[in-house]
Amino acid sequence: MGAADVVPGVSGGTIAFITGIYEELLGSIRSVNGEAVKLLLRFRLADFWRHINGSFLVVLLSGILFSIVSLSRIILYLLENYPEMLWSFFFGLIVASAVVVGKKITRWSGGVILFGLLGAAVAYYVTVATPTQTPEAYWFIFLSGAIAICAMILPGISGSFLLVLLAKYEFILGAVKEFRVSVVAVFGLGCVVGILTFSHVLNWALKNYHNATVALLTGFMVGSLNKVWPWKQTLETYTDRHGEVKPLVQDNVLPGAYESLTGHESYLMYGILLAILGFALVYLVDHFTDDNTQKV
Repeated sequence: MGAADVVPGVSGGTIAFITGIYEELLGSIRSVNGEAVKLLLRFRLADFWRHINGSFLVVLLSGILFSIVSLSRIILYLLENYPEMLWSFFFGLIVASAVVVGKKITRWSGGVILFGLLGAAVAYYVTVATPTQTPEAYWFIFLSGAIAICAMILPGISGSFLLVLLAKYEFILGAVKEFRVSVVAVFGLGCVVGILTFSHVLNWALKNYHNATVALLTGFMVGSLNKVWPWKQTLETYTDRHGEVKPLVQDNVLPGAYESLTGHESYLMYGILLAILGFALVYLVDHFTDDNTQKV
């Protein structure tokens, strides 16, 4: 999840879903509530720990943080130097994820299909939206944190990419790097409030409208494929705060056209092999998690 969240366009929620921990994750986040606060204030630490599923959250968060620290440099390096191959791997991974998650729909109906199409349309719109200038006031930083963290637990929608759209991705990374405590604290508070609130909504939806909710999440994944298509032509650029030129508006092109339009190697065969690897990896994870669930 940490490795996925580093890349704008890939969702950590997708990884949580295909590894079979998604609903437990939502339930654990939802358990951080008033009852948990009461137990903590009464120093009933063992009861508090069990109530919030503390061991699960600590192990998961430790894995996310470890991955961000250890893999973020590698992923960012690959994103900078071999984007075609990296995006190919994620493309295969997300295609397989959509298939695996879609299989969890137990009954199809017109309404379920409609929610799937709605999810695909929303995710696609997010991928083609153009970043705009936004304020740097604390209220907007708080709002950005709340929005981004909600997206990070939604399969198919990338929280980091939403921060790009909100023009706060590099701003927040810069604040972390420069130890701007007030900005990081406000952003973090927004994340906490956002995830605690949204986890209740999502958990309720999964319990009461399971098929429609899973169809919506599957649609999110399908719609997000537009963002992770490996071969893109940059139509517009912008200069970031460090003076580096970055792509602003991109258009998906075929591998052959990519080479002639950009002058860059398409790495088509490597891309196909990595897409197959990503696809197979998801199916292996799904296979083993299903086996473990059945044994339990």
